[in-house]
This record gives sequence, structure tokens and C-alpha cells, in this order.
Amino acid sequence: MSRGHLLVTGFGPFPGVPVNPSAVVARRLAALARRHGLAGGDVRLLILPTRYGALPTHLAPALAEGPAVVLMLGVARKAKRVRVEFRARNRASRLFPDASGSVARRLALVAGGPAERRAGAAVKALATLRRHGIAAIPSHDAGRYLCNAAYYRGLAEGIPVLFVHIPPLPRAGRPGPLRRGKAPVEALAAALVAVARALLAHPCVHPSPTKAEENPQHVVPNRISDVL
Repeated sequence: MSRGHLLVTGFGPFPGVPVNPSAVVARRLAALARRHGLAGGDVRLLILPTRYGALPTHLAPALAEGPAVVLMLGVARKAKRVRVEFRARNRASRLFPDASGSVARRLALVAGGPAERRAGAAVKALATLRRHGIAAIPSHDAGRYLCNAAYYRGLAEGIPVLFVHIPPLPRAGRPGPLRRGKAPVEALAAALVAVARALLAHPCVHPSPTKAEENPQHVVPNRISDVL
């Protein structure tokens, strides 16, 4: 299958977050990207259920369709600024389950996989967000939950993949990490369109490590936590 489209992902609700800001921004980003004709208008949206099992059942098939660029969004509830994630680590947490009440069986996401996967697109994306009025900062810790797991899986593809953590969205007109005078969702989505355009125009492809068995397919039940 030819690689040509833009894939935008966000996450659905989970305990404590009935409306996930990443899904809200992802939907607006996808709509704006189509309007601007990015990837020839072939922009695909994927809202992932907040459970480890969604990685093989939802994310893997979407990646198999051959996107040119993948832009992933997640919410960081305690963050004050937008965070551009520079790497994903081959680590999972067994302390806190996903929204279905399951946890990873092992501490490694991929048995025998590299300790980390780095995003070649991160430096360019950070600069682009700042130029468009977003007070973004670099981050080298995407966590040990679904955001990190999805990012680690995406970075195995050998195409430009970027994960951006967003803070809870303030109401329009209130202080926040976004451009003053614009609605928060609109401001962030517009800046992310610029990121996607830059990545599509000048893709920075990183080497794809050999894929191994994905750990999130093997989960065990546990009590639901509000930490994801």
C-alpha cells in the first residue's frame, strides 16, 4: 500500500476524564488538515480506546494502512504546557491499570525490543509550535502508560511519528499555554496543522527496529486507577 496519508490519533475517555481533550483537539486538527488539503486531503482520524488491548486491535491496523506521517495526541492532566515527546521507552507500569481494569503482564512493552525509540520529528515540531504561538516544551518522559505504549508502537514504523501531550484545555479567553485571543482548541489545532504540513513536506525518517511481540496484547485484570 502506498504511503501518503496523514494519520491523527487521540484517546477516548477514561476514569476522571469523561471528555478527553486529546480527542477534541484531534478531531479539530483532522478537520483543519483536510480543509487545507494536507496529504492531498487524505487525513484519517483514530480515537483510541484507553486500554492496552486497543493497540493491536485499533492502532496496528491503522499503521498497516501506510500513513506518511502520524501525529499522536494525549492529555497530561497535571501539565501546564504543551509537551513534545522526544522518545518512547520500552517500559510499562504494572501498578496502574488501563480504563478496562487491566495491566501489562510484563514491564517491557516489547520483549527483546530496544530500550527506547526516538522521534526524529520532535525538534522540528517543537520549533514549529513555538513559531505559531504555542508555549511548548520538550519532554523526554512520555510516561509508562498508554501514551508511551502507543508512541513506542508507532515509532517502530520507520516514518515520521510524533506524540504531543496537551494539558487540560482552559476556556476561551482564560490564561493557558495557547495563543492569546484564540479559542484553545482552535489555536492548538491550527499550530498542529503547521507541524503536520512541515513533516509531510520534509519527512525525517528514522530507522525502524525489528518488530517483536507487543506486550499490551497480554494483560491481566486489576482495579481501575484514575492514573493513566
